[in-house]
Amino acid sequence: MPGRKIRVLIVDDSATVRQTLAAVLESDPQIEVLGVASDPYVAAQRIRNEVPDVITLDVEMPRMDGITFLRKLMAQHPIPVVMCSSLVEAGSETLIQALEAGAVDVILKPKLGVAEHLEDSRIRICDAVKAAAGARVRGRREAPPALVHREPEKKLTADAMLPPPTGRAMARTTETIVCIGASTGGTESLREVLTALPAAAPGIVIVQHMPEKFTASFAKRLDSLCEMDVKEAEDGDAVLRGRVLIAPGNMHTLIRRSGANYYVSVRDGPLVSRHRPSVDVLFRSAAQAAGANAVGVIMTGMGDDGARGLAEMKEAGARTIAQDEATSVVFGMPKEAIARGCVDRIVGLPMLAPEILRAAAR
Repeated sequence: MPGRKIRVLIVDDSATVRQTLAAVLESDPQIEVLGVASDPYVAAQRIRNEVPDVITLDVEMPRMDGITFLRKLMAQHPIPVVMCSSLVEAGSETLIQALEAGAVDVILKPKLGVAEHLEDSRIRICDAVKAAAGARVRGRREAPPALVHREPEKKLTADAMLPPPTGRAMARTTETIVCIGASTGGTESLREVLTALPAAAPGIVIVQHMPEKFTASFAKRLDSLCEMDVKEAEDGDAVLRGRVLIAPGNMHTLIRRSGANYYVSVRDGPLVSRHRPSVDVLFRSAAQAAGANAVGVIMTGMGDDGARGLAEMKEAGARTIAQDEATSVVFGMPKEAIARGCVDRIVGLPMLAPEILRAAAR
């Protein structure tokens, strides 16, 4: 039914977290908290009575941990799940495994008492839940609710971090760099793409919308699976053939050039297109620094982060690729880029790796 609110079930053993999450979610007029549950057994009973559109799920809980419940849920009654954790360092690998088990996204619990962080968390949590409501979950029978368009927060563009490209990037050279932007559904989609690339593939820089501290574990996991070397980007890291740099959570990552060599600048800054790191910032910096020596790839994700930047990359001479709707968990970011007419090739997930190599070789 058009305009129907997204109904969310909150599952967390902390009464404080349940109360805070409920307040955060219900501050968005598109979201309704259907109920709360203190553990998976209570949640299962609630689901039998009324099925939510999205579940927010803690990891460490009594009687049954969140990941075990997630696996059972995906096997028996798939519902979009957003894992919500306080993100202790030791638990981050487990939470990455939750994405493999079927979670649509992972978010931080808001830090009480810090107004600015709570506001950032509010945007992140509400966006994650709205993205989950529109996600393709295996076995889900009902269509996601149609949402009323609303954009209350001021959305800063990449102008907040760096000026528009001047068109003075150096001419075509023998080395090409690849910039990739992804959000909801991107963790597993990126794994599929990167594991299909050879060790000598062009240097890659990735912005995956992900909380602080998750990106280090994400990079480490990918490094164990890929022929290319994968690491969380650090300020000054060189963009090299055979290396993948993952933008750290809560920091913008930009491409810079020194002579014919490329490196990354990792910087703080405002939320751009409601994100930090922002794909728009990465793509604009690539348009400035690399021009026609770059390939821009936009993948699954909610919203429009990256669409403007990809248009700037194309204008600067870069080749541009978008993931298709059929294989995107959420066809938001690619759709916006395609609508701008800045995408050279639209391909399914299994073809992204070979398409990247073809574009880089041109």
